[in-house]
Parts: sequence; structure tokens; C-alpha cells
Amino acid sequence: MTTLFISDLHLSPSDPQRTQLTVDFLSTQCREIDELYILGDLFNTWLGDDIVPAEFQPLIDQLQILKKANVNIYLMVGNRDFMMGKEFAESIGAVLLKDESVIELYGTKTLLVHGDSLCIDDVSYQKYRRWTRSKILQWCFLHLPASYRQNISDKIKKKSRQQKQHKSALIMDVNQSEVSRIMKQFDVRQLIHGHTHRPAIHSLELEGQPAHRIVLGDWDNEISYLKCDEQKLKLVDHRISTSLAN
Repeated sequence: MTTLFISDLHLSPSDPQRTQLTVDFLSTQCREIDELYILGDLFNTWLGDDIVPAEFQPLIDQLQILKKANVNIYLMVGNRDFMMGKEFAESIGAVLLKDESVIELYGTKTLLVHGDSLCIDDVSYQKYRRWTRSKILQWCFLHLPASYRQNISDKIKKKSRQQKQHKSALIMDVNQSEVSRIMKQFDVRQLIHGHTHRPAIHSLELEGQPAHRIVLGDWDNEISYLKCDEQKLKLVDHRISTSLAN
């Protein structure tokens, strides 16, 4: 068996080249993988499952092809596409995972998160994150006309870009104490996440035992993925290439 992990593709209707890059890559994996995990921010913006841009249809078609080839697909929302729901997941034959999901990965209990919840030093973002995850707020947003939703999304992204200019890179990275805390909470020695756009395999120690934090890379006209089988985990990214034996 072979398992593939990707995240932070940030696909947008205005960037058809990146969508095609994704389609081409997934088509090459059709006969090589048994499971596909998408750990958030597949899309740069998601206004609701009732508004699916036509530019994403080639991707949807390719994911459906994977499903028909008996590839199990798992989808997690990120900080950009958190309004994605079960309707879209079902349309591509995927299981919608909650943030903080534990799986058994070739004998290793592994925690999967998008990664933004680990960046607790960014206090203002964490307040925003709690606000946007409100079920009442999401319900209200999804009942607005499409033009209103787009306007709100554009304003939020603009404000986010402005705030990032004044934040240090350290604040926007994960908090190591939070990483240890959540791994202890779920009793795991392996964590896989995206969000930070800093691909790497980090070794750490938890209660005297070796542990690993694997960070998936973002896509910026270059593919980035983690591929695992019973022998090893291989993180492939144009910035790095590193493996970890199982």
C-alpha cells in the first residue's frame, strides 16, 4: 500500500496553470497510491459548496477518476477553505476529516492537522480562527448572496495581507510547546501538518521517546508531497528531499 499527503495548493480560478499542474500530478498517481490525504487549503478561497467555480471541474473530474480507481480520498479544510463541507467532499468521493484526526499509518499512530491551530503565538489570528469556525456565523455566511460572500472574502484576505507585513516569521510558525502538548494529548509520536509552508521532517523527543513532526510544503507552480509505504516516508519538495524509515 502507498499513501500520499498534500496540502496548501491554494488553487484559484485565476490560476488555471496550477490547477492543471495538480490534475497532471494526480493522474500520474492513479495506479501508484491507495490513499490520498489533502490536509487543508486545497483552494485559496471557498465561498460555499453551492458555489463551485467551473475552472475547478478538471480537478473534480480527476479526483472522481481516483475514486473510481479505488483510491480512498480524505479531505480536511484549512484556514482558506474552511467553508468547505460534506456536499463537496461527497461530490469527489472523499471523506471529510475534522482537524485533529488520528490515523494508523503503517503501524504508527499519527495525528493529522492542517497546522494553523498550532500557531498559538499569533494571538490575533487565533481569535479570528475561533470566530470563523462559529457554526452560527458560517450558517449566516452561507445564506448570503454570492456577491456578498465574495466581497467579505476579499476584504478578509486584504486585511490578512496587511497584518502579515507586520508579523515576524516566528510568530506565524508553530509553537513547539503546543506541538508537544497536542501530541501528548492524542498519545502520538508522529504529527503531519501543512499551513506554515516550511516543508521539513523534524525530530523531537516526547517523554523520553523519539517523535517526528512532518511539515507538508505549499504549491507555487511546483509539486510538493509526502509519500509513505511500509518501508519509509519520503517528503518531496523542490526546496528539500528527505526520507524517514518506518
